[in-house]
Amino acid sequence: MTGNGEHRYQTVPGWGATPDGSNLGPTHGGVAISKSGDVYVSTDGPHAIAVFSADGVFQRSIAPDCIGVHSLTVREEDGIEYLYGAHLKAQRVVKLTLDGELVMEIKDTPEQPVPGTFKGLTAVTVAPDGRIIAAVGYGSNIIHVFSAEGKLQHSFGSKGTELAQFRAAHGVAIDTRFDEPLLIIADRENRRLKHYDFSGKLMGVHSISLRRPCAITFWGDLCAVAELEGRVTILDKTGTPIAFLGDQPDRDQWANFKALPSETPANLFTAPHGLSYDREGNLYVQDWNQSGRITKLERVDG
Repeated sequence: MTGNGEHRYQTVPGWGATPDGSNLGPTHGGVAISKSGDVYVSTDGPHAIAVFSADGVFQRSIAPDCIGVHSLTVREEDGIEYLYGAHLKAQRVVKLTLDGELVMEIKDTPEQPVPGTFKGLTAVTVAPDGRIIAAVGYGSNIIHVFSAEGKLQHSFGSKGTELAQFRAAHGVAIDTRFDEPLLIIADRENRRLKHYDFSGKLMGVHSISLRRPCAITFWGDLCAVAELEGRVTILDKTGTPIAFLGDQPDRDQWANFKALPSETPANLFTAPHGLSYDREGNLYVQDWNQSGRITKLERVDG
């Protein structure tokens, strides 16, 4: 059991095991969930993107050319679901079918140069109108806005500690909890979440003093944040922390890529990097881990 107050979760033992019991492979990616409840987990290993059922049964590996996708999101378009990924290893944004077929890619090319290049691409999300937003958090820290067809519209942001700057713009998501949808960006090394409109205007700081926030997911008015320093934090609509999940007491285990999952208690994290809520409010959390670690947290009512 982990969490507090109304926000308590039970870990699911053995969730996400591979058929032969081998390691999933290095997890330095993201988690996305389809309408059917299938869970897509990107890896840096031969599984590329691994697909599990909601109860943790391994289904298949897809997109072998997409080893090293750093973040994932699912979006439905005209009744068809697609995966969007920030392919860090290949310096491109990819759009895939749920079977892993490449539908579109966005790259830095002579025909469409990306300011600052795509080297260090960390995150991608899609606005309600189809615009594609990509963050280069391991490089220039510039945020790029593309049309739904992949044409660059504009860019904003830079690297630094000033309010409008980023130090590792690591995760991006769409926050629909307010009157108008907003971009929310995990400014990891500045330890904060910030809201922007889609023109790139800073709308405000949503939450501060986080433990290196990596990724963001929403369920109703709740926002869950994967923090690389050993925990997941749930924020309310004001950005106030209301629960802490899997809070690792051993600071030597924070952001420890070499931590052995077999030696880490199921209800503790070491380096949460990607996560996603499902429709029932359960959480799926991926640790940054050399062996591969994915945890399902089932929400406990009452």
